[in-house]
Amino acid sequence: MALQFIDQVDFKDKKVIARFDFNVPLRKDGSLEITDTTRIDRSLPSIKHILESGASKLVLMSHLGRPKGKVDPRFTLEPVANYLASVLDTDVTLTESATDSGIKSLLSLKSNKIILLQNLRFHPEEEGNDPTFAKRLASYGDIYVNDAFGTSHRKHASTYGIVAYHKNSCCGGFLLKKEIEALNKLVESPSPPFVAIIGGGKVSDKIKIIEQLLSKVDRMIIGGAMAYPFLKTKGFTVGSSLCNDEDLNLAKKILNSGRANKIYLPVDHVISNKIGGDPEVLKEIDIPEGKMGLDIGPETLSLYKDQINDARTIFWNGPMGYFEDPQFADGTFEIAKILSESSAFRLIGGGDSVSAVNKSGLAEKMSHISTGGGASLEYIEMGQLPGVQALKFGI
Repeated sequence: MALQFIDQVDFKDKKVIARFDFNVPLRKDGSLEITDTTRIDRSLPSIKHILESGASKLVLMSHLGRPKGKVDPRFTLEPVANYLASVLDTDVTLTESATDSGIKSLLSLKSNKIILLQNLRFHPEEEGNDPTFAKRLASYGDIYVNDAFGTSHRKHASTYGIVAYHKNSCCGGFLLKKEIEALNKLVESPSPPFVAIIGGGKVSDKIKIIEQLLSKVDRMIIGGAMAYPFLKTKGFTVGSSLCNDEDLNLAKKILNSGRANKIYLPVDHVISNKIGGDPEVLKEIDIPEGKMGLDIGPETLSLYKDQINDARTIFWNGPMGYFEDPQFADGTFEIAKILSESSAFRLIGGGDSVSAVNKSGLAEKMSHISTGGGASLEYIEMGQLPGVQALKFGI
């Protein structure tokens, strides 16, 4: 069957089981207070559409944190239920577990229109894609909706296995649709010049996406700790900057791939003797012993701006330095500013770069900010995701 979306489905008098990504950050003091409601807020258009379309019941499901298949009160979905009740101005019933025997009774009542299943990952069967667990979840609804793009790269029971029991009654939500449409602009037909900006930590974490993008982009800008293995491979000194043997080998492989001419690396740095130490602008490529690079320097920023200015498609994944410390955030925030002023299609993907754009206050000026870090990278790399393929073909 073809992939259909939420606006193509009749929900009138139907029970709906829907997977969302409510994996929101909570305060670390154990108070169960949500610190960023973005992921819930982005699910609201789909939730409201289902309710306004006349669904008789809406059963919501999600994971939160990493409870490792065991009940852990630190990862209860109670704060999510409270927030949803507040913004939707209606009762939201939180179950004791995703397989609670009382769920069937709740489904038969005229009240309790919105039911939120307790954390799916309290059950090892969720990540194990257990068919019995998937069938149990599927039994709660006549129609299955997947709007959890951020977890659709996993073959879990609630995003993959469940579709086997809803082969002719499943669809994607508005967020899933928006993510796929945006990413397809990179995967299928990026308007040239196409510029990728890759930053963050280890080359080994992003080797596949770098290789895939190098075959598509006109230019690749590399910053952050990602840059140091490339610089060292090219014969420059990097001091005590993050750089391990595995990343050096991968950087060498990439630079010898025949596409090294597309790659742009830092020509100066902001350094310090330690993380959190005093910043110092170094106006050369070589970093001396005992110093580490923690941000790109002003000349590098100027170089990168020149490479971005005429771009028509831009993908940014990963910060340019240790932006969590304001002393080393200029490179990352200046890249965000440059992108905010560009007329190109600009897609931001990946947790740290999304966080950086949000902190810069420029998020609303970007074309699309992906909610799924790993999922967005895998979609660009593979052109598909297991959860999306399941919806398409009823796997």
